[in-house]
Amino acid sequence: MQKRNTRQRRDEIVEWVNQAGHVHVDEMAARFNTSQVTIRKDLAVLAGGKRVLREFGGAAPFPSSGADTGSDSETSATPASAKTAIGLKAASLVTDGAKVILDSGNTTASVVPFLNHKKLVVMTNSLRAANALTIADNEPTVLMTGGTWDAHSQAFQGNMAEKMISAYSFDLAFIGASGLDVERGSTTFNELTGLSKAMAGVAAKVVVLAESEKFTFRMPNLELAWEDIDVLITDEHISEPIKQQIEQQGVTVMIAPANGE
Repeated sequence: MQKRNTRQRRDEIVEWVNQAGHVHVDEMAARFNTSQVTIRKDLAVLAGGKRVLREFGGAAPFPSSGADTGSDSETSATPASAKTAIGLKAASLVTDGAKVILDSGNTTASVVPFLNHKKLVVMTNSLRAANALTIADNEPTVLMTGGTWDAHSQAFQGNMAEKMISAYSFDLAFIGASGLDVERGSTTFNELTGLSKAMAGVAAKVVVLAESEKFTFRMPNLELAWEDIDVLITDEHISEPIKQQIEQQGVTVMIAPANGE
């Protein structure tokens, strides 16, 4: 009976999300008279089955590519947001058993829902990301950087965090960017660049996740030079001249299409 109720609830969640476009966790918990923890577990399972897209605070329809999504209801294709598409593309780089370091920020956080099916070790300075990781059905080993809480970035920063990171080595570092400079690299508006540099320094591959609009944001402080970045994952609105200029500096540019493929 419990399994049947769980399956029925998850089917109804998929149908609701497809109809509404986006549904919050608290709304689902209220409708199904269950806890938010249970709903998040439901969403983790549904996202792993490519039936919905996990987004912080709720879920959105999974982009249709003509394949069977596991739901009996017919749904139209719904373009993923740029952040979600970038997160999906980033997750494709993660292999089972990988050690990953995850920077704070909305775009880097978009990769978290797509890591549920893999056994990983993940270090992050973001409480938000850590909370999402620890409620996954296939919970990874989660490490926190520690350090000083920064209210603006909603993450831990500072010397202690940098020292903690330096004691480890990682396969991948997913790092965000407040701005992108075609000639210099990733940029930011403040001087809190030490942690990002520390993350890049201990990773075999450094991946920057940023929407193409970040090229229009002029930031004064260089965070990571292009020579310190292996891969840039961005959306399909990046211009071809900018893409080529970045690739000429030795960076692989990966495009995350809006249809999530």
